[in-house]
Amino acid sequence: MATLPQLIEEDVQHLDKSLREFISQTDATAALIIDKGGFLIAHHGDDSQFDMTTIGALASGAFMANQTIAGLVNESNFNSVYQQGEKYSMLVVNVDEYCLIITIFDAAIGVGVMKYYVAGTIKQVAEALATARNRNPDGGVDLSMLNLADTQSVFRKREGE
Repeated sequence: MATLPQLIEEDVQHLDKSLREFISQTDATAALIIDKGGFLIAHHGDDSQFDMTTIGALASGAFMANQTIAGLVNESNFNSVYQQGEKYSMLVVNVDEYCLIITIFDAAIGVGVMKYYVAGTIKQVAEALATARNRNPDGGVDLSMLNLADTQSVFRKREGE
């Protein structure tokens, strides 16, 4: 089964709007939506100082490692991972069975603020992904199976262009 529903332009705009609102509410430095394989789906904020692709991949791995730890301590799941730093902190939160939201924010901002506001963003992102999935339940893509040398099956011009 595909991990990511087929996203159309309106879906991507909705995801971008959700991230933009979240950044505005929290003063976070950056926010990313990734699939659990670590592939970047959308991001907003200051991407000039961070390698978003690598952060997405590593944060996904950290989140999945924590899910394994949850099982070892008889917890059904840990829904977030918090990394506290001197300059920046990072919160990785589960959206649904396929996606995560990563927030990078100034270490002086409390994680409670991020958790409070990310809850609404998670709801918006989950709804947008569910809408896309319901539009074509059998469609979608497993980004880990994507042949980066030949992306023609994924990226096509719209008809009439």
